[in-house]
Amino acid sequence: MRKTAFLCAAGFGALAVSTAAAAQNTEEQISGDDTGVFDDDDQAQNGNTIVVTATKRETTLAETPIAVSVVDEDTIEQAQIRDLTDLQSVVPSLRVNTNQNASATTFTVRGFGNGANNPGIEPSVGVFIDGVYRSRSAAQIADLPNVQRIEVLRGPQSTLFGKNASAGVISIITQEPQFKFGGSASFTYGNYDTIVAKADITGPITDSIAFSLSGGINRRDGYVDVTNLDERINDKDRWNARGQLLIEPSDALRIRLIGDYSKIDDLCCAGFNLLAGPTAPALNALAGGQALIPGMPFDDRILLSRVPRNEIENYGGSGQIDFDIGAFTLTSISAYRELRAKSFDDGDFTSVDLITNNIATDIDTFTQEVRIASDLDGPFNFLVGGFYFHENINAQNDVVFGNGARPYFNLLSGGALATVETILGLPVGTTFSQAGQGTFDEFDYSNDSYSIFGSADLEVTDRLTLTAGLNYTNDKKEVASNVVTTDAFSALDLVRLGVAIGVPPQFANNPAVNPLLGLRALQFLPPFLQFPNAVEDGRTNDDDLSYTLRAAYEVNGNVNVYATYATGFKASSFNLSRDSRPFASDFIPGSPAAVPAPASSPIRDAGLAVPNLTTGTRFAGPEQSEVYEIGIKGSFPRVTYNLALFDQTIDGFQGNVFTGTGFVLSNAGTQSTKGFEFDGTVTPVDPLTIFLAVTYLDAKFDSFQNSAVGDISGQRVAGVSPISMSLGATFTQEIGASTLILRGDYQYESQTQVAQGLPGFITSVGGVPNFDAAIAVGRQFRREVNEINLSANLQLANGLELSAYVRNLTDDRYLTAIFDGVGQAGSVFGYTNTPRTYGGTIRFKF
Repeated sequence: MRKTAFLCAAGFGALAVSTAAAAQNTEEQISGDDTGVFDDDDQAQNGNTIVVTATKRETTLAETPIAVSVVDEDTIEQAQIRDLTDLQSVVPSLRVNTNQNASATTFTVRGFGNGANNPGIEPSVGVFIDGVYRSRSAAQIADLPNVQRIEVLRGPQSTLFGKNASAGVISIITQEPQFKFGGSASFTYGNYDTIVAKADITGPITDSIAFSLSGGINRRDGYVDVTNLDERINDKDRWNARGQLLIEPSDALRIRLIGDYSKIDDLCCAGFNLLAGPTAPALNALAGGQALIPGMPFDDRILLSRVPRNEIENYGGSGQIDFDIGAFTLTSISAYRELRAKSFDDGDFTSVDLITNNIATDIDTFTQEVRIASDLDGPFNFLVGGFYFHENINAQNDVVFGNGARPYFNLLSGGALATVETILGLPVGTTFSQAGQGTFDEFDYSNDSYSIFGSADLEVTDRLTLTAGLNYTNDKKEVASNVVTTDAFSALDLVRLGVAIGVPPQFANNPAVNPLLGLRALQFLPPFLQFPNAVEDGRTNDDDLSYTLRAAYEVNGNVNVYATYATGFKASSFNLSRDSRPFASDFIPGSPAAVPAPASSPIRDAGLAVPNLTTGTRFAGPEQSEVYEIGIKGSFPRVTYNLALFDQTIDGFQGNVFTGTGFVLSNAGTQSTKGFEFDGTVTPVDPLTIFLAVTYLDAKFDSFQNSAVGDISGQRVAGVSPISMSLGATFTQEIGASTLILRGDYQYESQTQVAQGLPGFITSVGGVPNFDAAIAVGRQFRREVNEINLSANLQLANGLELSAYVRNLTDDRYLTAIFDGVGQAGSVFGYTNTPRTYGGTIRFKF
């Protein structure tokens, strides 16, 4: 009944918009060549016509019965969109965050998304570049090369795009090589000594072979001062190169080969202290003054013991073959990619050398897609295909105590560390002080997956088309750990030692009786239970049948409506971090020296238990999504609009919470989002076009009892603004043979809390966890976005272009994420957005 009422209300809303638009009494003009690439004459004749491939077939945006936002080449240039992080300023349903380091980018659509810096988690929003799936965020964030358009598909897209598209898809389509010589070169200079230089060239080699070459650099000084080291971080130092061949030996055969390489060497990212906990005086004492700058994240000043550095190499190649066989087109897309990512971080974000965090991730990926699409004259057409995915990952993550660790923990213990070592039988002076003491994680991960998919369209009448699609996916993963912990103190069983010094066994688990239990706060890096083992096989094997049912109706030549029911699927994800723990069904924590002793459990019975082992998850199970959606699309010479209303849920949403040195991974029972998305343009007079995109999201956890901060069932989803909007205008004026284009846009996101809560604030009362403080601290930190972007572009008749831009004109600052301080109980750190940037560009096209 609830869904029925929602969709009925949606229908009335769509009807109202349709009626208003139909009153314009105009009609659409659509054309284009077979490839969906418009030449200069096509563009002149058709204005803002856009061809999309959201359904893996080329159709116009108005004819595509999917909630999709399309950002074209002109918008990318005018709005200074340089990578996917900038894309959210023109697509309100999309949220992009880069937090821990340059490779930790998270994409969310309609409030659904995950992944970030945990390499075992594939995203819920799939990213494709020229039809090739990019499985991890570090493989997606390079500067965008010669982009023709970007399509953001909202809602489950598993039927045609397979696994890991349970929340949506970002599809990037770049320019193909041309059989006419041409190219461009551009140079940008901006504040923070920003230098962006790009060049590309394309043309024929023979009558049937064309090429293109492109490359660029993107450099910027940091905007965050590390005052004690006299360094600046949050900079950019990136370059990329790309080459393509287009081979057309006949009208029926096209082969496109692409090879690319990109390198990132950034000093990133600054974690600012938002709340200094009770450990701050000890840190300040060791620093001889100030160890951190509390509560001033937008001053862009920080204190560190080392500068964070990210090194990312991303390279690969792909080949696409399109072969026409009568009324059918056979397409094959093969790709192989490698990613090498390293980061070297100050794990505690203070000037005291407590902890360093070094990460190295190697990812090798092979994908193969084959599909055949029909173009029959009759009412029936179809697309069927298969997809194979193979990936190997080696993930290493070291957390090592620094020179300041022992003095710091000694101060926290009241100067009693040597006494404690004597009591515990440890060599005096060795705890937290030995070179290289810490934990050294290594995980080997392998994933094999295949999908069989298809969709069919039946034109019941000239106006009504019914679509059905199916996708069967099988996904297998294997993981093996090799985690070595050299922190002897964290391996101590304080309950057993309490008994050894005379505490009665029945009270050895009571902090009021056993004084040693107060030292548990210093046991940061407990021993790790390796897997696979006799109880845990380190494997998952998932399969799923996703499907789509859709009806699309052409009201008239200007207006189309559609209704969709679709399901989606994302396979299990492994937690490749030191916070990976056995499931509660496999182990019951506790010291065997306690009375009563812990109950029997498979791991303990197999003799596998290690000291201080707790429970959690090794992996999160699959996500199952579904959406009810209705939409209306209208296109007129002076008015275009798209409206979608939806009720979307994901069962088993994979929540991934950063803890400072690792991640807590768990499945939500159900996460749901209801809302609407509207985007439209109006051209009241020829020089002026006004655009508006609005998204409303009512996102909540219907059921999430085992989150990292307890039961959050019924709570709104943190980080998801109820209202997001992009409003702006472009003004195009012919000045003789030249063209002046002015653009301005305003990005708004209503207030929302940044995180659901922080696990470091969980307390214990009588051995029972209390989550009140953990949830309360999350509610303290909120954000609201109000950004204004402006640009001016002068295009001269000789191919020369001059432009100026400013992004975030008012220097609006806000938090993008928060996390617990590492080794600093009661402290909160966070990441912030980029401040105002501005500059100018000179470009020459030929």
